[in-house]
Amino acid sequence: MNFTRRAFLVSTTALAFAPSAYATGGETPFDRDYVIEMARDLASRPYVEREMVPQEWQDLTYQQYRSIRFRLDRALWYETETPFNVDFFTPGLYFPRTVKVETVENGMTKPVAFDLEMFDKSEDVPQLPIDDTLGFSGLRLRTEMHRPGKTDEFCVWQGASYFRAIGLHEVYGLSARGLALKTGDPDGEEFPEFIRFWLERPEPGQRNMVVHALLDSPSVTGAYRFNVTAGADCIMDIEATLFPREDLPHVGIAPGTSMFLFDQTNHSRFDDFRPAVHDSDGLMIRNGAGEVLWRPLANPTRLQVSSFVDTNPRGFGLMQRKRQFSDYADLEANYHKRPGLWVEPREDWGKGSVTLVEIPADQEIYDNIVAYWRPAEPYAAGSQVDLSYRLIWGEEPQRTPMPRVINTAMGENTFGEGRLAVVDFEDSELFEDLGAITVFVDSPHAETSEGVLQRNPDTGGPRLAFSFQPGERNHVELRAQLLKDKQPASEVWLYRWTT
Repeated sequence: MNFTRRAFLVSTTALAFAPSAYATGGETPFDRDYVIEMARDLASRPYVEREMVPQEWQDLTYQQYRSIRFRLDRALWYETETPFNVDFFTPGLYFPRTVKVETVENGMTKPVAFDLEMFDKSEDVPQLPIDDTLGFSGLRLRTEMHRPGKTDEFCVWQGASYFRAIGLHEVYGLSARGLALKTGDPDGEEFPEFIRFWLERPEPGQRNMVVHALLDSPSVTGAYRFNVTAGADCIMDIEATLFPREDLPHVGIAPGTSMFLFDQTNHSRFDDFRPAVHDSDGLMIRNGAGEVLWRPLANPTRLQVSSFVDTNPRGFGLMQRKRQFSDYADLEANYHKRPGLWVEPREDWGKGSVTLVEIPADQEIYDNIVAYWRPAEPYAAGSQVDLSYRLIWGEEPQRTPMPRVINTAMGENTFGEGRLAVVDFEDSELFEDLGAITVFVDSPHAETSEGVLQRNPDTGGPRLAFSFQPGERNHVELRAQLLKDKQPASEVWLYRWTT
């Protein structure tokens, strides 16, 4: 877990918990409606901030906190026929408040008690006080993946409403969140938090696991149901019911949070031996009209927000398309193994926009990219909002028939004036005769050249190169696409160049 990067966002918010009238001391009947009614009741009362754990836990250093390790032999359902195990995290450092965790079996809940004996720790961890504020800061799911008879982790919830997952043979990268509120707003962002979890015990042989979560924040409460299936891709079917305490004019649905530091578009800003450093390299959108858009990510020098207006989007997500070790040359971070995340609505979401927020960053420890669906109409205070969508985590969680953009590079036009953009497309049968391909290049802000199309001998696909003249402008929007017989022969490439 990269706690330092998570702290960039999580530690900036007052994480919240409101006391509940619902008992947790013994077994209680349970179904999804139970969580929905709990969220509805919570929204009817003023928001109350949760109590923090003792200061000694908060004062742990990064290395001390990292050295507190969960004992796998204390995992929930360890050495039973249940096909999943659950590990837990202690509070402390960036996680000063805890969550309640309960299991669900035969329709009844039972609390999971915190016990420090569940954890091993190094000798430099001081004596830590135990009181009734203590509990877990999050949880981790394990199941048999690629090692027969052994479990591997594939999904984690920890910090605010953050969670992460991976497919087979991948390492953790970008995160998702239950909800984003006021991301990028001048007055600051609000971070809702999952405050309570219920874990449905799977039957022997079951490949999916159901996790319920209660969300709370000053502006909204919510009931979430995650149906999680591990595999080559990790698939999550999510149902969410929200209860706004106040009007929500800027809400982000199905937000993904990632890191982009540099690649061939801005490497000159970083003195680094690696060719690229990022968890994701582009935002992919399949809009309501079926058009496929690819927007390479940027690390701007000032905050920038891009809105892709749409009606009933078919899907969107932050992707990591460069999959070779040589693309990053990083033996520690393994950026070539980071997953992409695809969001697929399960119903019509109406009018709104896929929103991309890009925040300036000077180190790779910061998650500086956020993408989410922003509804056109605010959610009204006192209303109930029901949502359902699927998240797919994997190497290529969404594949469309259109040939993909596989690389974007920018630089000074050494053969003329202005800037040069170079866009590589993957090989396809459509490109057997490049003479039959026409190029569309456009910008509302700058004069562009017609573009030159050549075959890249390394990839086998076509390379498009064109120049543009930004003049005195500090940003330029660019659009390009390959056509055959006046029909799309590639994704739509979009880019925002900034000074």
